[in-house]
Amino acid sequence: MTASRASLDLLYSDTEEELRSAVRALLADHCAPATVLARAESGRPHDPALWRTLASGIGAAGLLVPEKLGGAGASHREAAVVLEELGRAVAPVPYLTGCVLATEILLGCDTPEAADLLRALAAGQQVCVPALPLTQAPGTPLPQPLRDTGGGALTGTVTSVADATAADVLLVLADTGLYAVPAAGARLTGAVPLDLTRPLATVTLDGTPGTRLADPATARAAVAGALLSGAGLLASEQLGLAEWCLTETVAHVRGRHQFNRPVGSFQALKHRLARLWLDVASARAAARAAADALATASPDAPLTVAVAQAYCSGVAVRAAEECVQLHGGIGMTWEHPAHLYLKRAKCDSLALGTTGHHLGLVADFAELPAPD
Repeated sequence: MTASRASLDLLYSDTEEELRSAVRALLADHCAPATVLARAESGRPHDPALWRTLASGIGAAGLLVPEKLGGAGASHREAAVVLEELGRAVAPVPYLTGCVLATEILLGCDTPEAADLLRALAAGQQVCVPALPLTQAPGTPLPQPLRDTGGGALTGTVTSVADATAADVLLVLADTGLYAVPAAGARLTGAVPLDLTRPLATVTLDGTPGTRLADPATARAAVAGALLSGAGLLASEQLGLAEWCLTETVAHVRGRHQFNRPVGSFQALKHRLARLWLDVASARAAARAAADALATASPDAPLTVAVAQAYCSGVAVRAAEECVQLHGGIGMTWEHPAHLYLKRAKCDSLALGTTGHHLGLVADFAELPAPD
């Protein structure tokens, strides 16, 4: 065992628990399932008021931003706690894309222009979103960069960009480096995603001017590092989602009676829920390990992240499926929030790499040969 693994800390600190309480209280007041569903049906899922309070009121937007740039100077462990609570509420806010992926990319650029964007991001004044497909996975070749037609005028198209409709600034990878492009200057064509709380769009630039943030080599390294962090912290969102599904399902089967006894007293359901509890407990360990490895810059971080994603994706989907099934006819209705969690779990299982992709990475890192 390496020294980094020997010092692995899966427990939540007092500061992390206080942060969790603040975020959970905010979401309880402003992000009830009925509210999320109503916004999703409206076609405008993002809640600007909720975002302002979360980003600047609580200061969650700047957790990964250094204090010298106006952020909290916290670590991936604290960001993971926020994502757990956002997953528990399927909150329609651009946190994963704007405060994890975009922040990590800008930190990797290490230029004055990137620093200015980080200050605005940490203050909740702007939302920056990377113009990358949501399915882009760590360890895979980056997509073909857009073309710089001269002087930072960018031309090209990127599909399946998450939260682009909520962005003020898009971070665009071009053949001459990374650029910050005002979202108002791009043409956004909305898609119809399975998960209505995390909208997707096709971003089209046609000679759109941008501000250069980094050279091509630095830009690609920054994006690669951001994808690793994003995949690792996505596991925490999946954990929060699974925990909500388990909690709500247990509460339902304890209160629902059939044959004059709670349905949760039937042995078959007890076994299913006990198995799900074990799965969620294991997912918590995997997600916390990934967050801690990222926070400590562990050399094992790529392996730990791949393990967390390979495991937590499946647990989130199973928890949501069990939630729908064990709620019976209620779980199949549009009014019940179970379908929101199932759709988010399904989409998260494709975001930043599929389970199969991450299992392949685990095999590569562990030097396990593929079957003949």
